[in-house]
Amino acid sequence: MDFRYQDPYPIQKDDTVYKKLTSDYVKVEKLGEREILTIDPKGLELLAEEAMADVSFMLRSSHLESLKRIIDDPEATDNDRFVAYNLLQNAAVAVEGALPSCQDTGTAIVMGKKGENVYTGADDGEYLSKGIYNTYQKRNLRYSQVVPLTMFEEKNSGSNLPAQIDIYAKKGDYYEFLFLTKGGGSANKTFLYQKTKSLLNEKSLEAFVKERISDLGTAACPPYHLALVIGGTSAEANLAAVKKASAKYYDHLPTEGNEAGQAFRDLEWEAKVQKICQESAIGAQFGGKYLTHDVRVIRLPRHAASCPVGMGVSCSADRNIKGKITKDGIFLEQLEENPKRFLPDTPPHLEEAVEINLNKPMPEILAELSKYPIKTRLKLNGTLIVARDIAHAKIKEIIDSGKPMPEYFKNHPIYYAGPAKTPEGMASGSFGPTTAGRMDVYVDEFQSHGGSMIMLAKGNRSKDVTDACGKYGGFYLGSIGGPAAILAKDNIVAVDIVDFPELGMEAVRKIEVKDFPAFIITDDKGNDFFADLAH
Repeated sequence: MDFRYQDPYPIQKDDTVYKKLTSDYVKVEKLGEREILTIDPKGLELLAEEAMADVSFMLRSSHLESLKRIIDDPEATDNDRFVAYNLLQNAAVAVEGALPSCQDTGTAIVMGKKGENVYTGADDGEYLSKGIYNTYQKRNLRYSQVVPLTMFEEKNSGSNLPAQIDIYAKKGDYYEFLFLTKGGGSANKTFLYQKTKSLLNEKSLEAFVKERISDLGTAACPPYHLALVIGGTSAEANLAAVKKASAKYYDHLPTEGNEAGQAFRDLEWEAKVQKICQESAIGAQFGGKYLTHDVRVIRLPRHAASCPVGMGVSCSADRNIKGKITKDGIFLEQLEENPKRFLPDTPPHLEEAVEINLNKPMPEILAELSKYPIKTRLKLNGTLIVARDIAHAKIKEIIDSGKPMPEYFKNHPIYYAGPAKTPEGMASGSFGPTTAGRMDVYVDEFQSHGGSMIMLAKGNRSKDVTDACGKYGGFYLGSIGGPAAILAKDNIVAVDIVDFPELGMEAVRKIEVKDFPAFIITDDKGNDFFADLAH
């Protein structure tokens, strides 16, 4: 066979709408017969700073249109519509620029493709990192990066750096970028399955997808943009394609393969997987049709002895934005500036929520919750204690040392969360729930000491939690994952640190809430909403 080079990912067009940031920082210079685009690296800093700011407070119009379609769909459940409506309301609050759309303002990720006729004369990663740093310092975002000092000792970096920056070489005289801020919830729903040729038939692949869709659960804030990538020259190539496909970066790949091994989208399997997701009835967090907005299925070449399969999502905080630098200037993808236009005139109808007074003694709150079945919608009023991963580990250390569990863990419901910075004049920064499952390992032990009797977070939990609640009379309440800005604006009225202030966003806090929305997911009788759904 004759030599043939194939662009592995032949993106056929870019129909992105860009806005121009500036004509500064770029000039064209001659080097012999070659024209070189010379970029002042301060332009990289500017582009990264603006990209991180826009993507933290605004979303793509196409994403918001997908939420509106859920509300308009007669086949959507009331819960689907309730989640979609809340996410649209959240977008309308976030776009004002004070409260980011999600409290987990993510790991900053930059993918760049630098043309061979582009010159910066600098370490591009340094200037891109400086732009990211600027936005996280200036805006009401959260520092989520934890750096290791030893194998087991860690501390928060205090800047949200380091960022993940990957720069590739390509032909041409321009520089293109994809910026993402990836929260822990959606990042943790990235899966690699090492399969074989035996998967590559209609029956086996369909059975595999049906089985693995349950791995996604609701912890990463659906509805999702789901990516399924089959094949890849390596495991890491597969997972890199998953991330880009979930960000719609590969939407304009060819739709068929060739003998040179080009990547392609399989539109038939995208429709099949979307149907499987809808029929799963997991829905937009609390049962229904809309686990996913849409699906991208990408097929890649593979080694004959392996078949990596990757699955991942972009969540309801669909924070992806393109940028580019050309001889004409510096450009950034235009995100939606008026999300209110997607809201319906009247909110979707829902049954009236049950009001729960959290300021009563814990036995009385438990007795009140015990009157209602799983799936009951609640409005919570009163005091919550906020604690997440490191705080739970610290409290376990206290118990292991023979000391009593702090009383605040026994007297109040525990909200798994960690806020973004508080805007001036507001009670709270964006403050949505984190993934409940990471705290599952603590529940049985903590409830045996009289703590964690009521837990509030997002996503499905393990059978260990259901069993513990049945044994000790506890409850797990589900909050909507995603609308962190509107929760801060409308439902959180006071925030105080009560323990471990050195932990920053992971410190234990006491918050006062009004009409905070939740659902009963796991009750004191051993019932679990998600387990019932699976059956």
